[in-house]
Amino acid sequence: MARTRSSAGILAAAAVALVAAALVFQHALDASMNERSLAPRGTRIQVPAGASLRSVLAELARVGAVHRPRLVEWYLRLHGGHLLAQAGIYELAEGATAHAILDQLNAGQVVLSQVTIVEGWTFAQMRAALNANGDLQHDWQRLDDAALMRALGQAGVPAEGRFFPDTYRFAAGTSDRRIYELAWQRMNERLHAEWAARDPSVSLANADAALILASIVEKETAREDERAKVAAVFGNRLHIGMRLQSDPTIIYGLGARYDGNLHRRDLVTDGPYNTYTRHGLPPTPIALPGGASIHAVLHPADSKALYFVATGTGDGRHHFSVTYAEHSAALRQFLKRIGAVPDAAAGGGAR
Repeated sequence: MARTRSSAGILAAAAVALVAAALVFQHALDASMNERSLAPRGTRIQVPAGASLRSVLAELARVGAVHRPRLVEWYLRLHGGHLLAQAGIYELAEGATAHAILDQLNAGQVVLSQVTIVEGWTFAQMRAALNANGDLQHDWQRLDDAALMRALGQAGVPAEGRFFPDTYRFAAGTSDRRIYELAWQRMNERLHAEWAARDPSVSLANADAALILASIVEKETAREDERAKVAAVFGNRLHIGMRLQSDPTIIYGLGARYDGNLHRRDLVTDGPYNTYTRHGLPPTPIALPGGASIHAVLHPADSKALYFVATGTGDGRHHFSVTYAEHSAALRQFLKRIGAVPDAAAGGGAR
């Protein structure tokens, strides 16, 4: 009987000890979840696709955000917790608890970055901006333009003008491929929607022709109130077989040879982008046109003007003329305002 009582006492003591140990362990687990991060303000971690709970906790411990990663792991496993964090870069709140940090990861609160593609940029300028963005993963940086278009499923299509200028927001660590895909898709959708709703007076052959002309309009004027007028001038010229005589097309064709000024030799030297020597549109767009320029080309102003030239008043305005005599007078006025000699004027819009 004494032995039985003694065994019961031992078992009771052991049970009490186990309960006490469990309580101590649970307290340690709870404490590990409530310990505050010592990581400095602005600390970021990257969670790769398919990262394990242990690897993420190890990274959090490395930056000082979690102090006892194994206890945090045990806490989650014992309480049915999981790490559902999407891949990306996370910026940790200063002094946050391990519990709050894991909630942030599970909520997918990744760092959002952005890149802006400016209307009127060339595709080369767009590529330079994406390549310089430190929050993008540069998977397509080494591709040349032709290879990039093949990767988009657009083999043989020139890249120039095919990407919509806009501000694109993305999770830090996103592949640059995604931005190219979004910009191409947005341009394709916008162009064909505008083409489908074009004014009946538009005589352009197809949507690609509209894109090329829109890129010229984009480079000729930055004024919202003039885009449709400029588009009308070029549309009128194309309709009657008159050369476009657009300076930006020549500048694009010169490429690195352009020294900041157009010279007489540039106007008379023939080339595929010289709209002074060749009729019709150049072979490709010369820039990335924005939505307003695409709309203007497909909804031009009701105008018979065949010419335009800058007014020289410093506000970006142009004078639009129906006759060459009127245009010549406007050109002389422009040259007088800027103090230039008539023979020195190389360009100045459709002439």
